[in-house]
Amino acid sequence: MTRIAITGAAGRMGRVLIQAVEAAEGATLGAAIVRSDDPMLGIDAGAIAGLQPLGMKAVASLEEVADQFDVLIDFTMPEVTMANIEFCRQHGKCIVIGTTGLSDDQKAQMKVAAGEMGIVFAPNYSVGVNLCLNLLRMAARVMGEDSDIEIVEMHHRHKVDAPSGTALRMGEVVAETLGWDLKEVAVYGREGYTGARPQKQIGFETIRGGDVVGDHTVMFATEGERVEVTHKAQSRMTFARGAVRAAQWVMDQPAGLYDMQDVLGF
Repeated sequence: MTRIAITGAAGRMGRVLIQAVEAAEGATLGAAIVRSDDPMLGIDAGAIAGLQPLGMKAVASLEEVADQFDVLIDFTMPEVTMANIEFCRQHGKCIVIGTTGLSDDQKAQMKVAAGEMGIVFAPNYSVGVNLCLNLLRMAARVMGEDSDIEIVEMHHRHKVDAPSGTALRMGEVVAETLGWDLKEVAVYGREGYTGARPQKQIGFETIRGGDVVGDHTVMFATEGERVEVTHKAQSRMTFARGAVRAAQWVMDQPAGLYDMQDVLGF
């Protein structure tokens, strides 16, 4: 039985993660962590997630529950995630990270920590999105050199980073397949007199509004035809189930840095 702790448990994703853990075979909720100023502090974790009481109150720090979990699932903020990685490293825990917006330096620190612990870090835990990443590799090999490549993503109005981590990963996959450096070919939005579009370019367009969970489309446009790879998430539960699956999987792996492609065996 994998004991899973959820940090950010009172947030939109945290509540769904609690539900996913409770629904998963072979997993149990070990702890629920919220901010020290959160009104959900001290509330039963089941009540936070809209479930029956679980007999477990939300706490404000990992230190309070260090002996109650094996894997931490973290969909929070970069600075919080980095502190949680260090806590898990010191206490022999694994961690599953869905936080986006990490800097290159923070990712480098994560890679160092993975020499001593199991880390799964992915921009998206949906099975469908990870299937799309493989489809993008195929499309890039076949059409990429001759196509204008554009990535359009839309999320709810509360999302704080742009483009989304998933959109960036899609761009990275296409660029890697073509032997390009995404930092050199990416264009984030266009305005004014931009001139003709160069071919060796990957464009990103970000849309924010309403309660959209996550829509992503990658277009390969040529003279006369266009191929689009699209994924639309209708519920956060698809991400939560994937994260719980990753938490159960990483428990049986040696120390290292993994992603959802590893978990799914792609």
